[in-house]
Amino acid sequence: MRTVRKKYRLPPYSVLMTVYDKELPANLNESLESMLMQTYPPDELVLVCDGKLTCELNIIAKSFESEFKDIIKIIRIDENVGAGMANNAGIKACRCPIIVKMDSDDISLPDRCAKQIILLATHPELDIVGTFIEEFNGETGETVSIKKMPVKQEQILKYARRRNPFNRQTVAFRKSAAESIGGYSDIRSCEDYEFIVRLLQSGAVGQNIPEPLVRYRISDENFKKRGSWKYTKDFIKVRRIIHKAGFSSFTDMLIPCAIQLGLFIMPSGFTRFAYKKILRK
Repeated sequence: MRTVRKKYRLPPYSVLMTVYDKELPANLNESLESMLMQTYPPDELVLVCDGKLTCELNIIAKSFESEFKDIIKIIRIDENVGAGMANNAGIKACRCPIIVKMDSDDISLPDRCAKQIILLATHPELDIVGTFIEEFNGETGETVSIKKMPVKQEQILKYARRRNPFNRQTVAFRKSAAESIGGYSDIRSCEDYEFIVRLLQSGAVGQNIPEPLVRYRISDENFKKRGSWKYTKDFIKVRRIIHKAGFSSFTDMLIPCAIQLGLFIMPSGFTRFAYKKILRK
């Protein structure tokens, strides 16, 4: 273990990131850099390539691997298997007891990992720690909104009956907890929400740090995806799975599904407005 700050002796941790061929090279570069430049740096960073990458993405990955050869471990999957299965390959490869998740197009603030690891180290009852996020315009860099989440376990359990109580790109969890539930399922969308619910059902305890420690890049493509029929079908499928598992009531399933169907039916401009002004409160 290494020492950070005056009186904390902190455990090592692994960063887990997945990337696929649609990612922009500049975004991957910025995301990797933000994780490797943490005030309390990771012992390893596991980058899972979900399917064959573009030449530009491969150049970024190989350049970081060369510069940080003692830290970066690249796992390559020949065919795109989806985020859930790619995450499972990463969890298996991570050697540290704590895993910090990160998306390949977002930016972690320098103190993000230190604050999460300190909380996990000083509160052994915690299995999952997330944070708020700062959503920003990917073209201008302008902050659009702060996405807050419930902070304590009781609030998290209540919120989780309808929506993911953690911002997915901010989650840090104990590897043993993830392994105890068999990791992620093979669902192609909303897999993070289903994963979190199974953790909570297994008795995992969570907490969110009430400050934005990750910058989340948004664009018109985000809103188009959230208003698409494919996303809507997957959204409903996951809520049905969670309801059948006994975690949520019929009403808890019905209300978010009805809202998502409304977003699918309404024009894309309304979807953008709803996510920015209504669903972020």
